[in-house]
Amino acid sequence: MSSDSNLVDKMNFCANCGIAENDNTKLKNCTACYLVKYCSVNCQKEHRSKHKQACRERAAELRDEILFKQPESSHIGDCPLCMIPLPIDGSSCTTLACCSKYVCNGCCYANQAREFEEGLDPTCPFCRHPTPASQVEAEMVFKEKDRVEMNDPTALRKVGLLRNMKGDHKGAFEFWTKAAELGDLQAHYQLSNMYHNGDGVEKNQKKEVYHLEKAAIGGHPFARFNLGCIEGQNGRLERAIRHFIIAATQGEDDSLTHLKALYQNQNGKVRKEDLVATLRAHQAAVDATKSPDRDAAAAFSLLQVSVCPSTKTVGGVK
Repeated sequence: MSSDSNLVDKMNFCANCGIAENDNTKLKNCTACYLVKYCSVNCQKEHRSKHKQACRERAAELRDEILFKQPESSHIGDCPLCMIPLPIDGSSCTTLACCSKYVCNGCCYANQAREFEEGLDPTCPFCRHPTPASQVEAEMVFKEKDRVEMNDPTALRKVGLLRNMKGDHKGAFEFWTKAAELGDLQAHYQLSNMYHNGDGVEKNQKKEVYHLEKAAIGGHPFARFNLGCIEGQNGRLERAIRHFIIAATQGEDDSLTHLKALYQNQNGKVRKEDLVATLRAHQAAVDATKSPDRDAAAAFSLLQVSVCPSTKTVGGVK
């Protein structure tokens, strides 16, 4: 009998008692490794001591397959108006208080130019809601509008940022935790910084890494850079390099700097062909975020005077 047939046979029997799957007995996979099946919770508990080591090894392999998969895009994604990838550092983007959309300043600039030419009142470039008259008013929109009550993860994250800026780390932690539970990757990243620095919580590298991995899997290049640094500090250089390569191909500058240093100093730990490919991918990622409107917005200092005043997303301490 072939090895494939043996595997199929094994998967159709309870790993503990050996009972075969039938109409009356449905087997369930070990949800950690998917290597074996059990007919009941009792059989799973009885077999645990024999299966534990193989289960942990396979679960770690499956986790790495997810962790080291190249994301299709960064956690920020594309501008919802021009559909051009947004810069990963948030240097030319604005979170709109009225609709919680993250829009490039190029589109804000184009909207402002159109309104000026047509003599229109300022409105949001996405939802056309009248824009807040000041930064303070924009913050109040995030705090008091229904979006927080409706569990909008962007609004929750932004309120958490406002709390953190005022020194209310406990309040920031609560809002970021809720946003992270709703899938906000930047909130995961902010929580990792809290556990790293001990801001409002006890320092905890295990929890820091948990939130960094959640963010990195979703395409957060700064989180992945931090994971690379942690792996390097723990002596796992090959894993660190894999993180740096993925982050650099998303346009993250510090990861590319680390790869260059490792190429020069680690005697072949970073291969020349990998570094060259990463350099090209990094430049392509940066070039993909450029547009004439964004260049014009930068030239007219729309980073400081925006058509839609609001707080900007902070990339976070690396």
